[in-house]
Amino acid sequence: MTTALLVAALLMGFFGSPHCLGMCGGLVTAFGLSMKDVSPAKRRALVATYHLGRLTSYALLGLVAGLIGTTLLAPLMQGNSTPRILLGLVLVFVGVTMLGAPFLNKLERFGMRFWQYLSPLRQKVFPLNTFPRALTAGLLWGFLPCGLVYGALLIAVVAHNPLNGAALMFVFGLGTVPMLVATHEAVGWLRDKIGRFRLRQLNGAIMVLSGLAVVAVPMMMSGMHSGHGSGQMDHSSHSAMMADEDTAHDMNHMNHDMTPAMDNTMDHSMHDMGDDTTSMSHSQ
Repeated sequence: MTTALLVAALLMGFFGSPHCLGMCGGLVTAFGLSMKDVSPAKRRALVATYHLGRLTSYALLGLVAGLIGTTLLAPLMQGNSTPRILLGLVLVFVGVTMLGAPFLNKLERFGMRFWQYLSPLRQKVFPLNTFPRALTAGLLWGFLPCGLVYGALLIAVVAHNPLNGAALMFVFGLGTVPMLVATHEAVGWLRDKIGRFRLRQLNGAIMVLSGLAVVAVPMMMSGMHSGHGSGQMDHSSHSAMMADEDTAHDMNHMNHDMTPAMDNTMDHSMHDMGDDTTSMSHSQ
């Protein structure tokens, strides 16, 4: 798990939080109304408690998602680039979803059925005037159907191990906290700023580019490395050719140096043979 991936999850939660407000606004309002009779200090503690429960649910879901990823995808992730490619593709998919593509709408509708199934249990936690009830409400809240949460869970699936998946989902949940705990006035201001500057779309575009980079950059580096290896082979071949030329040049130089010496030796030998012949003629 890299720090960059955790930061991406945090920003995904923060810039996607206007969507969370739309999905969770009614639930937050209901929680607030159920705590109207408690003191402000206890109210803040109860709010912190149910958010802790929600983040715990996200972490548990991330743990399950990471476990699924390591078991089902393990045969594909041994000694190859498949984990990196899957992570890149998931980042692209989530980024496109944040840009507005309705890829996860059907999954949200399916999750809504499960949320309705939990309705009798949800009713039992009201009013939220005790910490166990607040914690239980937060744990249930984590199962509220949300396309943004499902996108984060897809990243957790390819997070290499269950603990990484849990950490990623917990950090994602932290990113959603500021929007959901702010006052209504601050929520309106923050939502307006995020919408005006299209920060969610900007973060989606960054995630798409990050996913493409995760997939493409190592491939480009590998190609450059292969080309560098070929260059080294060419350089070695050139060096070998130069060495052969130097050897041939040295042999030619040696032949050139040896030729006069051999010629002088042969001249002296012929001269000596002539002197011997002359001496034998005088003797006769």
